[in-house]
This record gives sequence, C-alpha cells and structure tokens, in this order.
Amino acid sequence: MFDFVPIAQPDSGVYDADVTAAECTLPWQRRPHAPPRAAAINLRRFIGCAVREFTFLAKKPGCGGLHITTDACWGRCETWEKPVLDPPFIESYQRVCTYNETRLVTVRLPNCSANVDPAYTYPVALRCDCGVCLTSTTECITSV
Repeated sequence: MFDFVPIAQPDSGVYDADVTAAECTLPWQRRPHAPPRAAAINLRRFIGCAVREFTFLAKKPGCGGLHITTDACWGRCETWEKPVLDPPFIESYQRVCTYNETRLVTVRLPNCSANVDPAYTYPVALRCDCGVCLTSTTECITSV
C-alpha cells in the first residue's frame, strides 16, 4: 500500500485573513503571461471547491521517499443537518470537495530494492467540485 504523507499542505489549520489571490488563484482566474492579482480572498469565508497546489512525501516499502508537488482539490462545501420526527431522526445534506476530473502521473521512486518496482502513480486534479463523498476517490467517514 502507498502512503501519502503531507509535508506542506495548503490548509494547515492556520488561517491568514490577509491571504491574497496570488496565494490562492482559482483555475478560471489564471491569466497566461500576467502577474497574479493582489485582490484578497478570505479563505475563512471561501465556500466552494478549487484546484490547489499540494506537496506530499511519496513512499512505499523498499524505496526511498520522494517529495512531489501536484494539484489537489481543496475547499469547503455547503453541509447541513436538521432533526426530523421520523427515523433516522435527522435529515442531512453533506457534500465534500472532491475530484471531478484527474489524470494519472507515474514517477520513479529513488533507492528501491532490487525486487521492488520503483513506479509510483498518483492523481493530478484537473477539476474539482462539491459532491457526494465517494471512498474510491476521497477519504471520508460515510460513503455512497
């Protein structure tokens, strides 16, 4: 089994109210050959799902680790629950920021033992959306 070990995750739990668009540019805001805009995006209030750069340590038994920077899905989606009188006594609407479209990239891990395949494949996010949590693409507690 492969491990994804985040080493520089964009949402580290530390929020900066002065984060700018240069640090969080949504895909449709990218302009070729133009410097990033300085308009502020308050990440505490951002509701939605976007592609964002993510760095992790890729490793598997018998090989050395490799730092990989890729694009991943990041964001917050509308979620709510309310009590109801009939079982299961709660009505909920739960969506997560998840992959809509990806492509797979394969790299070679360094210093692998002779009997270990050095190939390591990981997804690159191309499009992300708020949707139902599927365990095939997203780590979640409940699934469909």
